[in-house]
Amino acid sequence: MPRTLPPLRLLLAFEATARQQSFTRAATELNLTQTAISHRIKELETLLSVRLFTRNQKYTRLTTEGRSYLELIRPALTQIAAATERVTSIHDNRLTIACLYGFSEKCLTPALPAFISNYPEIGLRLIPLSQTLRLPHDDFDVAISYGHGEWGDFEATRIGRETIYPVCIPSLLSSGRSLNSPEDIINHTAIRTSSPLLADDWTAWLKLAGLQIESFPNELFCESLSFAMHAISQGLGIGLGRSMLVKEDIRCGRLVAPFDISYEPDAGYHLLVSRERCALPKVQAFKQWLLSAFDS
Repeated sequence: MPRTLPPLRLLLAFEATARQQSFTRAATELNLTQTAISHRIKELETLLSVRLFTRNQKYTRLTTEGRSYLELIRPALTQIAAATERVTSIHDNRLTIACLYGFSEKCLTPALPAFISNYPEIGLRLIPLSQTLRLPHDDFDVAISYGHGEWGDFEATRIGRETIYPVCIPSLLSSGRSLNSPEDIINHTAIRTSSPLLADDWTAWLKLAGLQIESFPNELFCESLSFAMHAISQGLGIGLGRSMLVKEDIRCGRLVAPFDISYEPDAGYHLLVSRERCALPKVQAFKQWLLSAFDS
């Protein structure tokens, strides 16, 4: 290890001061005195033989060298923090849940008060999950993703069953353009989800409805289901809703299902757990609760 490697306490003081642009605010964040922060910054500047900040009574700003140094060390500090979080989270009673945004917003987060009430001793940490990225084993205790159940080293358990069908806002039904039968969809903008992993569900639904439509005259493509659902809720067109995600909006009248035609896809939401964490009590508790909460 190089002798010139700065102590972590100096780097943390530097990063906090740079982010806060204030010695005083950095001291408050790190629970130190302003004098202690100043001493640590001075010690780091002496070690590096560069001036990191320009400071007067009105402001504290990074120098060119300070800004360059911050950009270089910040990823390393982030990696150290993440590694520490991963190691300690295995042994403490905080459960880290990685979840797709749409499921988190519509299903998981509204249901979590019940879990917290049943398991007050388990702390929670929610992090976003991108469906297009490879799942790292150590970033979470459990994950909720969408697919056909094939996730390599992860134990995958399907979360309930769901159906898929067209949905739109109520005012679209009285917009002057008929929407009385599936054929009338061509009179409206079809909202489609473009995913690099899964095919658009419109093809399967149209086939079930007996329609030979390859594409719609007017289409709005969204790069994620969350974007698509937001576009539907804003009245931009008619799109396909997953029953688990739209049932509350339909119950409250925010969305309507104009046709009584739905299908059950092969793909679905799954709870993913790495095999080395399956036996953890906090994981078992969450799994039992989740599958019970969404068993229909």
